[in-house]
Amino acid sequence: MDSSKWKTLFFAIIISLLTLSLILNPQASFQASVRGLNMWWDIVFPSLLPFLIISELLIGFGVVAFIGVLLEPFMRPLFRVPGVGGFVWAMGMASGYPSGAKLTVRLRQENQITQVEGERLVSFTNSSNPLFIFGAIAVGFFHNPKVGIILAAAHYIGNICVGLVMRFHGPYYKSKRQDELSRTRQRVSLRKAFSELHRTRLKNNKPLGKLLGDAVLSSVQTLLMVGGFLILFSVLNSMLSLISVTAILAGIISLLLTVFDISKDLSYPLISGLFEITLGGKLTSEVKGVSLMEQIIVTSFFLAFSGFSVQAQVASILAESDIRFKPFFFARILHGTFAAVITFILWHPLDRKLEGFETVSGDIPVFSPLIPDGFWENMLKLFQVYGPLFTLSMLWIYLFLLFRKRKNVKNQH
Repeated sequence: MDSSKWKTLFFAIIISLLTLSLILNPQASFQASVRGLNMWWDIVFPSLLPFLIISELLIGFGVVAFIGVLLEPFMRPLFRVPGVGGFVWAMGMASGYPSGAKLTVRLRQENQITQVEGERLVSFTNSSNPLFIFGAIAVGFFHNPKVGIILAAAHYIGNICVGLVMRFHGPYYKSKRQDELSRTRQRVSLRKAFSELHRTRLKNNKPLGKLLGDAVLSSVQTLLMVGGFLILFSVLNSMLSLISVTAILAGIISLLLTVFDISKDLSYPLISGLFEITLGGKLTSEVKGVSLMEQIIVTSFFLAFSGFSVQAQVASILAESDIRFKPFFFARILHGTFAAVITFILWHPLDRKLEGFETVSGDIPVFSPLIPDGFWENMLKLFQVYGPLFTLSMLWIYLFLLFRKRKNVKNQH
């Protein structure tokens, strides 16, 4: 039997076992599904949708091309990506995954970046947003907004380090466009940037209503896919735990944690976090008898690794282009490693600066003087109260636009 047939047999057995576990554990499966759905319904959809819609509009109106010309001298030397990568990077940090992958693929489809540039760009533009780090993890699970500072610092600094490493990915050649940009780099001006904005807008000559409708349809479709993966991996994580696969993997991981002098009690939450970061964060915060520093190092690792749930979302989005998934997966391992090491390095300096991470307080004036006390707690509560209403409203708008689009296509035929 050749390797292809063994692969088919392997996947058939895995899917059959998963199906059997779902049949034997319907209650656990239902609870896991609800947990994933609540996360998507309350926070993921309402926090991501506005960013995705605005991003589509900015690309359509040429604002991204405008930003790209201005950021070219910064992004090209550091990360070997075009200036438009700066827009993707900023939006990825603000809105969270998988928006970085979505925008990267969008730029690739418009031929604003090459395949290799897309692989470099997607490797460091997918990150967790501040609401999830501060609101869900720091406040929701650890009940300590101070740990959000070190988690965010390690996460975003680690992403920069990944970008600097991944600049060496791919052959080092210069395209005709890149040569032209290199020659004019010293002459970059607002006039040139505005000319690029105007040219892009004329090229994408769509009425505002059409552009807005397409942005809503595309963004909601992406988030429906994200919701499906969240629920799927929440259930998968639960089933693996019930059939003791997670415990077996945790036993192996505990040996590695011992080498780094981290409590093996964190091995089970770490494995859960590698599959789905929300459950991993919750389980890590509940482990007793270990230091807070160890908990945050482990959390920082799987938060940067993104979990197989997020990686599956990214793989699905990248499949719409020729951008390969393997470089992204390698970058996630790098990011997890960088984030864990940076957390360890920054722990004691920040601990002294913030007068102790163990001292729970909403007051963090040194690093965020413009953010009032209790901001992230209020934001989290706001999403939990009004997020479902926003999600439901946008789904109705999506259905209306989808039916109208199909009706127009049918009438044209």
